[in-house]
Parts: sequence; C-alpha cells; structure tokens
Amino acid sequence: MGNWLVNHWFPALVIAAWLGINIFLFVYYFLMFDMDEKFYYTREILGSALAWARASAKCLNFNSMLILLPVCRNLLSFLRGACSLCRRTMRKQLDHNLTFHKLVAYMLALMTAVHTIAHLFNLERYNDSQQAADGSLSSVLSDLHQDGSDKWLNPIHSNSTTPAYVTFTSIPGLTGVIITVALILMVTSSMEFIRRSYFEVFWYTHHLFIIYFAGLVIHGIAGLVRGQTEESLKKYSPQRCAQYLVYRDGRSTHHHCKEPEFGGIPTESWKWVLAPILLYVFERILRFWRSRQRVVITKVVTHPSKVLELQMHKKGFNMEVGQYIFINCPSISLLEWHPFTLTSAPEDNFFSVHIRAAGDWTENVIDAFQQQKPKIPRIEVDGPFGTASEDVFQYEVAMLIGAGIGVTPFASVLKSIWYKFQHADQSLKTKKAGHAVLNFDTVTDVVTGLKQKTSFGRPMWSNEFSAVATAHPKSVVGVFLCGPEALAKSLQKCCHQYSRLDPRKVKFYFNKENF
Repeated sequence: MGNWLVNHWFPALVIAAWLGINIFLFVYYFLMFDMDEKFYYTREILGSALAWARASAKCLNFNSMLILLPVCRNLLSFLRGACSLCRRTMRKQLDHNLTFHKLVAYMLALMTAVHTIAHLFNLERYNDSQQAADGSLSSVLSDLHQDGSDKWLNPIHSNSTTPAYVTFTSIPGLTGVIITVALILMVTSSMEFIRRSYFEVFWYTHHLFIIYFAGLVIHGIAGLVRGQTEESLKKYSPQRCAQYLVYRDGRSTHHHCKEPEFGGIPTESWKWVLAPILLYVFERILRFWRSRQRVVITKVVTHPSKVLELQMHKKGFNMEVGQYIFINCPSISLLEWHPFTLTSAPEDNFFSVHIRAAGDWTENVIDAFQQQKPKIPRIEVDGPFGTASEDVFQYEVAMLIGAGIGVTPFASVLKSIWYKFQHADQSLKTKKAGHAVLNFDTVTDVVTGLKQKTSFGRPMWSNEFSAVATAHPKSVVGVFLCGPEALAKSLQKCCHQYSRLDPRKVKFYFNKENF
C-alpha cells in the first residue's frame, strides 16, 4: 500500500490541488464579473461572455506563473539536494517535473481557447451595440463619452469600425493573436512524434515562450474591457440609475443620476509572472556562465551502431550517478542544446556521454568528430542535472531496465557500483544489482564494453518481478527505467502487483528517467 501511495496517491494529490486552485479561480472570478455591480453596465453589452473571458484570464495568469518552474533545472537540482534527507516520496515528485509542465501547458491551451472565444463574442456584441440605433440601454452606453474623453465603455467608437479592425490594431487584440499563435506552435511541436523525429523544430518553436510572456505582460495595458469607476459607482449606482439613461437620448433627467464614467481593468499579468520570469532569467544566466567554462575532450571513441563516445574534462565538474548534461556544438549550431545522460562514474577522472545518431544534429556531430576537419570540434557543456537514478544507492536491491540507448544512465551506476565494491565502500546500501536488461543489436555492450548478458526482445516481466520478490522477500527494491512510456506503464503495474501489503515484506518502488 505504501508503494501504491507513493506512485499514485501523492502525485494525484498534487494534481488535485493544482486542479482545485484552477477551479476556485475560475468560479470565483466568474461569479465576481457576473455579479459585481461595478460591471453592471458592461454586462448589459457583453452578457455572460464577460465572465467567461475574465475567469479564464485569471487561470491563464496562474498557469503562466507555473509553466516555467518545472523547467528550472538548477532549481530542481537544488531542491533534490536539499531534500537528500527527505523521504523518497518527496524526492520522487521532482521526477514528475516534465509531466506537470505538460499538464500546465494543456491547461494554458484550454483556457486560451475559452478566453479567445469569449472575446470574439465580446467584440461582436460591442459592434452590435455600436451599430444599434434603437435607444436600448446597450446602444446608449455605447454612445457615452465618445467625445474624446477616456471615460467610454465601448471600444468601438464608430459604425465604420469592425471587430477585425479592433483585433489587429489594438494592443490587446494584436498581442492576443500573437500569444495564441505562439502557444499553438509550442504545443503542436511538442507532440511526441515531432519531438523525437524533429527535435530541432521542437527546440526552436519552444523558444517562442519569450514572445508569449512579452505579449502576456502587455496584453491588458490598453484596458479595452472596462467597468464603472469607483468614484462614479459611489455616486450613481447602476441599480438606481440605469433606467434613466435611456431617456432624452441618454441624458438622465433624474436629479440623483448622471452619466456613469468608466475605466479600464488594471493589468495584473505581470504580477503573476514577474517572480518566475526573474527566477528563469537567473537560471539562464547561471547556465550561460557555467557553459562558457572550457571543456577539454580527452578521448573520442566510435562504437558500432553509429554511437559516438566523448570523454571530457572540465574544471570544477562534479557529478553523481545517473545525472545528465546539455551539450552544444557551436560549429553545428550556436543555439541548440541537447540533453545526454552521463555514462561515466563519479569515481572516474573524466566524464563521458554516448551520442547515438537520432536526428540531424546528432548525425552532424558524429560526422564532425569522425572527420575531425580541420580539428576536433569545440564542445560546450551545461550541467550536471539530477534525475531519479541518483537514488539508486538508497535501495537494498536495484533493478535497472534500459531500452535501446536508454541503458546509458545505468552505465554510470554499474561503473560506480564496481568502484564502490573495489574500495569496500561501507556507505553502499545496495548489496545486489538485481537486473540490467540491455536491449542492443550487439553482443558486447556498446556503452561499457563489458560482456554483460543481453536479453533480446521483451522480457517476461511477471517472471522477472516474481524472481526478485522470491529472492529478496524482505527487501526494498528500486526499479529504475530509462525507456518508452508504454514500458513504464507495464513496470509500474508490476511494482504495484508484486509489492506486499505487509510492510515487513518486499516493496517495489518505480523510478523513471525524464528529460
């Protein structure tokens, strides 16, 4: 039960809390804009579309505040280190950073759709009210303060102005279009197929987030959606004065009522996103400074299956098992940084990565190092950053499962275990590395060069878990995967199925690499 709580309930509680805040914000602001007396006259023109637009805007601000935090990798590494003495439950939540990042992105897409559709209705209703000449309250309100003052309610000031014109000439309209297009490009290019097959497309379009946040901050500056000013509201309540506005071409004859005055809703987006933007800027500055430190390539090895091994040295570089770095090759691309798991052990006097040809960038890098013309290409390194594999030595028994090039995190683990056994490291909790299933097309491991037993095809996971449970009936087993999501689901199911309810018996804890 404890294992099931770690893998399911705790993440579910985090997601439930996030969803709960979104629902609260939406409902609270929907009711406020649908009932607040300040927007009585605004609702007369826009109806319920006002509440839909403003409530979704608040949710957009909240999720825009969150979207950058899961990709602040230095922050996550710091939290992982700070939580070194925390329970596994707390540390494991950091491994769901990209999953949470995607959930927040989906919510942004949903709220953007709601916000955009609501404002399309609003523009049509603004236009209809301006075009109307029937003496209705919405028509009268549209004609108020059209003499050049800034107390107006309807942003469409003439019969010749169209909703499309307002959309593409006003600050809110134009920035809204830009934000929406940027978000669509970011979300669509993040699809698994595009991200895996055309990483460069994903990488470049994802940096449209800069345009997204710039547009978000200035989106509400013009204040096209307005409400009655506080001073006007105190003097002339709409509940009391609305009926008199339709008399005498909008000039009230009631001695207690005069024409209401309106003002824009103050922009608040910058208040929501300022802190995470500053944090992310600091993150990028730190990563830039660190990446500019000189990297010395000490050895280049070409392995079968078009895999390139780079052994490097960098002053002050300290790593833990299973961590990863970002690599940039300026001769290939000045802007592109790609993540690679470290395959060396912390005990080595170098750090290494294995690069497999899996796209234009990786193929170009491999070709450049194989040709070495006119000299070895320069490499820049950012990192290292933490992953779930750092916790491998916290378990008595470890099952290491890698699919394809996904074996690379565990090369570091296996090497480190060998070093620790050689030096009789008493701090090592792991007494047996239970399984290392390597799925390659060669008999010899292309990463370690060892004659590690290789299992071709898909193992019978029920047999594997049953065997480990039988061999270690009272152990805590860490299951570590670097592989596809379909395999992760199967292993997660097995971890739950073969963990005993009795806390004194075997427990399987699932951990997955995320980049």
